Amino acid sequence: MVTYEDVRNNKEIQMLIDGSNHVLSAMNYTEHGLRHVGYVSRTAYMILDKLGYDAKTKELARIAGYVHDVGNMINRKDHGVTSALLIYPILKEMGMPLEDVCTVCSAIGNHEEEIGNVINEVAAAIVIADKSDAHRTRVKRLNERNDDIHDIVNYSIRKNIVLVDGEKKIISVKFYMDNSSSVMDYLKIFLPRMVMSEKAARFLGCEFRLYINDVIINTVKKMSAKQMEKVPKSDFEEF
Repeated sequence: MVTYEDVRNNKEIQMLIDGSNHVLSAMNYTEHGLRHVGYVSRTAYMILDKLGYDAKTKELARIAGYVHDVGNMINRKDHGVTSALLIYPILKEMGMPLEDVCTVCSAIGNHEEEIGNVINEVAAAIVIADKSDAHRTRVKRLNERNDDIHDIVNYSIRKNIVLVDGEKKIISVKFYMDNSSSVMDYLKIFLPRMVMSEKAARFLGCEFRLYINDVIINTVKKMSAKQMEKVPKSDFEEF
């Protein structure tokens, strides 16, 4: 089996990651290099490990997390699909079984919130890991503060944590922000990503909880039948 270490040490993959980060740097995007892919790789593995998945699935998630953004080397638009197309022949050439190549490629081809769908456990894990990586260390222009909302929000986040309770089946993503940005600004850019993370958690049979400064942002409770009965009827119900 092709391992994460094999992938991490592959020179061609290293060049693709470096090239992707260079392209996004030229476009003034946040960091998408070794720090980001390393975080996504470790976090995706951790999520599946805490939930009791087998060694092979965890290893494929770790690999997928590491290569999920290589398509940025060509273009940011639809980079998940491009990443899958680029990495497919490389993994085959490395000797990865075709079934595993398909699992990895379908996962990374579906990790974008604009066009992706949670289609397997590996995809679910890298979606949550990828979308949880917001932090001040991703901002590249620390001495050039401007009105870019992505830089402002990321710079305000001092700490981010992903917690997995395997017994209770709860995945929590926590962000700790200072007052240089706001929750409203965070939601302007991250809400679609968190919605996709909710879907990913459900795919894994888990409840998803989003916290900002220890305040839960998404509701996890449904109205009871008794509560529904107390909802006042509209005066315009007949219309």
